[in-house]
This record gives sequence, structure tokens and C-alpha cells, in this order.
Amino acid sequence: MAEHIRDIRLVVLDMAGTTVADGGLVERALAAAARHVGADPEDGIDHVRATMGESKIAVFRHLFGEEARAQAANKAFEAAYAELVDGGEVAALPGAREAIEELTAQGRTVVLSTGFARPTQDAILAALGWQDLVPLTLCPADAGGRGRPYPDMVLTAFLRTRAVDSVREVAVVGDTSYDMLSGVRAGAGVVAGVLTGAHDADALRAAGATHVLGSVAELPGVLT
Repeated sequence: MAEHIRDIRLVVLDMAGTTVADGGLVERALAAAARHVGADPEDGIDHVRATMGESKIAVFRHLFGEEARAQAANKAFEAAYAELVDGGEVAALPGAREAIEELTAQGRTVVLSTGFARPTQDAILAALGWQDLVPLTLCPADAGGRGRPYPDMVLTAFLRTRAVDSVREVAVVGDTSYDMLSGVRAGAGVVAGVLTGAHDADALRAAGATHVLGSVAELPGVLT
């Protein structure tokens, strides 16, 4: 494992719950989306919590079945989340920006990925002033439409950055079991879970985490 850590040159970081404080914003926006399509916000909440990290349209397809209803819920979710962002309710997790800057200073390429749609991701980046913090940001649509737990966003980061020669030189970091599964399926050398978001250490390890960290602030030290 030490050899893998020493060779890590590309770091793919999740956003909400990993580098960005969630504070229940995702669940609040999901509840608004459910009400928009006439559903009880409490229906399916266990599924929502279990699948944190998955692309939101995939969650709505599971919950509502009908494509038109799922798409309507997804648009309502994006609008509700954007309103929360505009209201100043999104913030970076302590030490997250500093960790990204330190990883970059170490000579590593950092990519930010999310299960949100591009407009939501861009709104978060703008609110945090992170538009130029990393060379590449990815949402499911950038990787063919499939979000986590598929490995597509990780592999897209690998292909588009050309920062490394092997997937074993990639670290994938997130707060959910779906983040861990995407890293495992991509063949990443390091798959690190953080305890600042949706899932606990047992869930992260069960999904294949090679490391469990208190927060992303610990990552630069671990990779060194």
C-alpha cells in the first residue's frame, strides 16, 4: 500500500460531504423535489440516504419510475438546491481548499466530481469561489451520463487529464459507499472514505475503502 500512496499523481475528490459541507441541503432539496411531483418527502428517504453519491436523476428514476416524473423531480431538485446555494447555505468543509492547494503543490492533479447536474455543480463552485481551483470538474453528463457507483467519472478524469499512466496512480476520495465503489471499479490505487458526510466508517470499508479519514484535510499528509 505504501508504494501505491507514493505513486498517486491524480486525485478525484467528491464535493458534497467531502469537500463541501452538506448540512442536510441535499435532503432538503430532495424533499422539495418530491413535493413538486406530488410525492410524500418521507417516502423513499432510506433509499435516498443509502444512495447518497449517486447521480440524482438515477435516484428519481428509482423512486418515481416514469421518466417524465423523474425529470420533473430532477429539475425541481436543481432549482431548490440552487436557491439554497444562492441563500448562502453552502460552505467549504474546514481545510478542504487548503488540502486541494497542498495536493496541487505536491505535484498532484486534482479533479472535483459530483452526482449533481452541471448547473448545480457550477453554482456551488461559484458560491465558493472555486471556479479556477482545479483544472477539471466533472458531473455525470461529462462521463456519458452514468454517475456513481459506476467508475465512469474516475475513468474520464484519468483520460482527460492525462496526468498518470495507470489507474493505480489515482486516488478516489468521497463520503459515501457509492464513491468507494466507483473507485474500486475504476481500479484506483487509493480509495479513501471521509467521515464528514453521509456514511460511516463501516459502510465505507464494506464498499472497499482502503483508508478512512476524519476529513479531506488529512489527505495530503496520508499521500505523503
